[in-house]
Amino acid sequence: MLSPEERGRLLAIARQAIRGYVLQQALPGTPNAATQSVETSGVFVTLHVLGRLRGCIGRLDSREPVDALVATCAVLAASRDPRFAQIGVNELDPLDIEISLLSPPEPVSAANALDEIQPGLHGLIVMQGDARGLLLPQVATGWGAQRFLEETCRKAELPREAWRDSATRIERFTAEVFSESGERGARPQKFTRFNAGL
Repeated sequence: MLSPEERGRLLAIARQAIRGYVLQQALPGTPNAATQSVETSGVFVTLHVLGRLRGCIGRLDSREPVDALVATCAVLAASRDPRFAQIGVNELDPLDIEISLLSPPEPVSAANALDEIQPGLHGLIVMQGDARGLLLPQVATGWGAQRFLEETCRKAELPREAWRDSATRIERFTAEVFSESGERGARPQKFTRFNAGL
């Protein structure tokens, strides 16, 4: 778990990177100081304006320091989420930034998946061939394990029952989630690829 100061610093890095891009089209530089003792296998940055989703981008298995990864994902979430127009200047003040730091994923067998997955605690990755889908833990609050698996398959553009297929790989992870507003919970999000074009 990060200290409140480390969380605040990562959120400040994300906000500074977004402001620099929106106001000056400046790409994020390398932050001056590194967040201490952060081990993560991935970062997602989610943006809301007045409670409405405005962008979400993440990366997995990056070798970048977490500070640089947060800055990069923040700019991409503000400008490259294909579902939304770029964040505008008038949206900077009401913008709420949420960061999810992912634990290393663990394999889950389809035979035991309904027992091994706890919605709200675990996030899921489903992979079959080139198809990949990911949902963060906070997306599945209130769902059962089967629905969580089906929705993750849907995000991967696979049939809802694809998680039962022996060709499908299932992985679970946890995430440390924190935001500027301090609110945590389920919000609608979509993750269908692992690269910057999420």
